[in-house]
Amino acid sequence: MDAFSRAMPAAGFAGGLLIGIAAALMLLGAGRIAGVSGLAARAVGLATAGAPRGVALAFIVGLPLGAAAVAAAVGPIATRFPGSAWTLVVGGLLVGFGTRLGSGCTSGHGVCGLSRLSFRSVVATAVFMASGFATVAAINAMGGGW
Repeated sequence: MDAFSRAMPAAGFAGGLLIGIAAALMLLGAGRIAGVSGLAARAVGLATAGAPRGVALAFIVGLPLGAAAVAAAVGPIATRFPGSAWTLVVGGLLVGFGTRLGSGCTSGHGVCGLSRLSFRSVVATAVFMASGFATVAAINAMGGGW
């Protein structure tokens, strides 16, 4: 329960609100889903369908630039990553594989798909969440929690 003492609900709410606004602007303004894995694949040339490559590239480049703007406005953002660089690389590759296997990522299915009441997105999001819960429980059971 110690983690709750460091919770930042206002920041989480503001971040979620900004994600929702960005997804709505992408859908209403460009007629495209703001799924980050699909946009990233399009930006680097792995996908030929979807948003125009320039739009995908602008969206993907805007993600770290937006984080940098927030850090400049409110100060440095403390981050903490468990494990080694090897763990992060393997985890990133597994997530990338999963997004291709699941035809999208948490932003595409969880934010955009659920808001459109897509059955495929409901199932995908349920699987994401169940997998996350199971992973956290397994890591904590092995004594590897944060």
